Amino acid sequence: MGDEHEQRAAGGDGDGEPGATGVRRCDYCRLPCPGEPITVDYQGITYGFCSDACHDALEESDRVFTSYHGFRRLDPMVTALNAGLPQGVPRNSFVLLRDLAGTRSEALQAELAWRALQRGEPVVYVSFLEPPVSVIQGFVSMEWNVLPALESGQLHLLDCFTYRMADRQRMFDRMDDWNRHLAAVAEEATTTVRDPTATEQIQSQLDDCLEALGMNDTGVVVIDSLTELGTLVQPVRAYNFVKDVRADVSKGRFVPVFAGATVTGNGEGESFPHDLGYMVDGVVDMRLNGDHPGGGLIKQMRIRKMNGVLTYARWHAYEYTSGQGSVVFDPAEQMAAADGEADAGSEGSDGASDLEG
Repeated sequence: MGDEHEQRAAGGDGDGEPGATGVRRCDYCRLPCPGEPITVDYQGITYGFCSDACHDALEESDRVFTSYHGFRRLDPMVTALNAGLPQGVPRNSFVLLRDLAGTRSEALQAELAWRALQRGEPVVYVSFLEPPVSVIQGFVSMEWNVLPALESGQLHLLDCFTYRMADRQRMFDRMDDWNRHLAAVAEEATTTVRDPTATEQIQSQLDDCLEALGMNDTGVVVIDSLTELGTLVQPVRAYNFVKDVRADVSKGRFVPVFAGATVTGNGEGESFPHDLGYMVDGVVDMRLNGDHPGGGLIKQMRIRKMNGVLTYARWHAYEYTSGQGSVVFDPAEQMAAADGEADAGSEGSDGASDLEG
């Protein structure tokens, strides 16, 4: 059996016995063994397998799975999402981010990409709403320096916006030195779609980007606006684009896709892309809520659905802070703390007046 068994011995449950959770797991795939494991002795250690397939696979492999779900789920590392997703996001998910104007969905999309980069994973960012330099500005405004990732190729931009520019050089000439620098860094990491109204071009070039980055079971794809795509093509083509990307990228490569969609009113429309709930794997709702004692509008997020994992489908208040990303907070607690500080300040002022008197 060789070195792979010795490698397994360092991290296994040992002797095919149940682990700390009391569940007997296969020493190759790490899934629970539904019956008695198939055991093999090697150098005084007994290994247990759930099936002949796992035993045979270990014979031909130089490694095993260290976690039974590690190859299926990812931790998005976004506080506002994690509040409702204690088990993370399945890697084969197409997730719709349904937002209202003012909820800073672009910051959520940037954070999803940034956290993936922090995990050492590649990212493809598909932009319909902004030219590449503006996409980078979105990261920079949050104090997330993506220039090294662009330079190394870890972050790649699929530009579906600048086809609108009749004279792209003129746009470049109008930039100040800083934006010209950002544009120059992004140039080598950008693939421009000449005609985004031909969805097959987007799909083909997206696939080329994923292939070049070796994105299988790793990385994320972010699409900034399916709403904008819906203005470019007929609804049936837009639906087919979503279905094809979900099949080819999410299901075929186990690369999650996070796609934005701006809604109006209560977001319960019947047209593309707002009626995609039945065909996508996850739906995240973002809204502005003014129904609280302090008045004003509070940004809130909830997980409407996420196939395959536990979800808490309740609203969480959040805000974005430079350098930190999304921060979840309790408006009532924050108001109480602010009132307490105001009362303390008032008492301090009264005390000062008495002393002066």
